[in-house]
Amino acid sequence: MSFDPTGRQVFLHASHDGRVVSAQISQVGASLRHLTVDGVDVVPSFPAGIPAPGASGIVLVPWPNRVRGGTWTVGDTTYQLAITEPALDNASHGLLRFTAYDVADGPESVTLRADVFPQTGYPFHLQTSVTYALVADGIVVTHAIRNVGTSPAPVALGTHPYLAVGDAPASEITVTSSGTTYFVVDDKLVPTGSAAVTPENDLRAGQVLADLVLDTAYTGLSRDASGRASHTLRDTAGRTVTLWQDESFDYVQLYTARPYADRDVSIAVEPMTAPANAFNTGEAVRWLAPDEDWQAQWGITYAAS
Repeated sequence: MSFDPTGRQVFLHASHDGRVVSAQISQVGASLRHLTVDGVDVVPSFPAGIPAPGASGIVLVPWPNRVRGGTWTVGDTTYQLAITEPALDNASHGLLRFTAYDVADGPESVTLRADVFPQTGYPFHLQTSVTYALVADGIVVTHAIRNVGTSPAPVALGTHPYLAVGDAPASEITVTSSGTTYFVVDDKLVPTGSAAVTPENDLRAGQVLADLVLDTAYTGLSRDASGRASHTLRDTAGRTVTLWQDESFDYVQLYTARPYADRDVSIAVEPMTAPANAFNTGEAVRWLAPDEDWQAQWGITYAAS
């Protein structure tokens, strides 16, 4: 382990069926900082000595994305969260983005734990954990949340990994995702409604990454027989990187960053259990009873052809 503005660094390594998988996890934000399969970058890294750029790989809890004005209301009670996105006057990316998690690691997996304590705008107490486990073709990520408070607690969850296909340039990568509906947003990037995908943001047949300009949430995802929804990057050599999400995650945010670390453009594929501003709309927010547990899972796989 070494030290960094993102805290302790955990390095995982596994060899399965002749394939070698490695990952770097950062303590702050429980971030998936780097992932390789057979030496191919699947999650691109960023330089040491800086905070995670663009929320790289962090866990978003107890809400993903944004809460408009940091204000939300339940019944007759209005709560005011700290404004963490001053440019847009929003509370953004939950309450653990800059938290140093407790770390329990082994050679092929690591579990990071942190509490969301009662605080301004969120008077609830959650125990959270995230486990990163290497598998033969990538990584499986399992989130667990437990309400240890005395009243029901509203919870939503997301994560913020960036994906790559080795050193393939964005002009040679096609992005495919099955969402049929996207969220229309205002100048604060908060949803005002939803609509059917348009030619510009419809990714069902695939679009070239270099041509995409996205900060867009989708739903209406197609799922396979196991209940997983998937999003795939494919390069011209036929290599694929796929992020899958289980049935807890009904939404995905796709965000193109220009630049990202040493790349001209990169894409974040962000599984979410609820859309932006869900604390106000109530959409897909899960209310955990005292002592209730909740788990959700996603992962990333790589195939050479």
